[in-house]
Amino acid sequence: MSLYPSLEDMKVDTMVRAQMAQHQQRQAAPSYSLPPAPQPSHPSAPSAHVYPALGEYMGLELSSDVIALNMPEYQLQPMHSGGAVTAVSNFIAPLSSQSTTLAKATVTQAIRPVVLCKDRDGKCGVRLHSVNNGVFVCYVAANSPAALAGLRFGDQILEINNVALAGMTMDQCHALLKKSPNNGISMAVRDRPFERTITLHKDSLGHVGFHFKDGRIVGLVKDSSAARNGLLTDHQLLEINTVNVVGMKDKEISRLIDGSPSVVNITIIPSYIYQHMISKMSSSLFKELDRTPAV
Repeated sequence: MSLYPSLEDMKVDTMVRAQMAQHQQRQAAPSYSLPPAPQPSHPSAPSAHVYPALGEYMGLELSSDVIALNMPEYQLQPMHSGGAVTAVSNFIAPLSSQSTTLAKATVTQAIRPVVLCKDRDGKCGVRLHSVNNGVFVCYVAANSPAALAGLRFGDQILEINNVALAGMTMDQCHALLKKSPNNGISMAVRDRPFERTITLHKDSLGHVGFHFKDGRIVGLVKDSSAARNGLLTDHQLLEINTVNVVGMKDKEISRLIDGSPSVVNITIIPSYIYQHMISKMSSSLFKELDRTPAV
């Protein structure tokens, strides 16, 4: 089964396939068999181990009953690798293939290795926070080594240079990073759960078709790209074309969308989980970030 980044891409590809088949019939040629779709070599393709036993996140229970009660749209989503979550294959994107952020925005929801370095100031550009004996990313500086390596707000860091972080404090983790060499800093990272990346296409007016307040999606425009491609309300914007927008003002997010190319990739997470993340990270998180630089 083919996978498409957006409904627009699927419709265009279906039309192209139909035209090609019709052309072959007119030429009375032997039955035409389409070559297999290209397989993108993407390092973040979902692995075989996708949350085999996701029971909690930052102390938040994620049992089937809790999911059905608070996030009913996700209750049929598989929680293991044997379900509908499969590797990206037969990926066809006749419209979105030129989007440089499409591959980077692919959500894996897996445990993955990350290797990063330090910049000329000796910093990785990340701040960590200890929650329930786990260590989570609470801030990633724009264009920093951490951002380029793919670390995201809400990701859980399991190891740094093969040292398990369970039970460590924030200061201990930052000290571990500071003592690390400038290059080859290895991490084991568990992706934040239940995020989705959706590819949208601007209309003739440059709109993608959704309204948001404080980064939370509150409405969809009928027949817009957002509505057609399954964007959901009561979800929080996390990234626009892989740029972190957590903590941004709505005007800044709007400017980022307006300045995007015709294809816009947005990453969202249920507000239920986002609010829990923010409460665990502390309500003064962004004020603290303004005063305390990343390590």
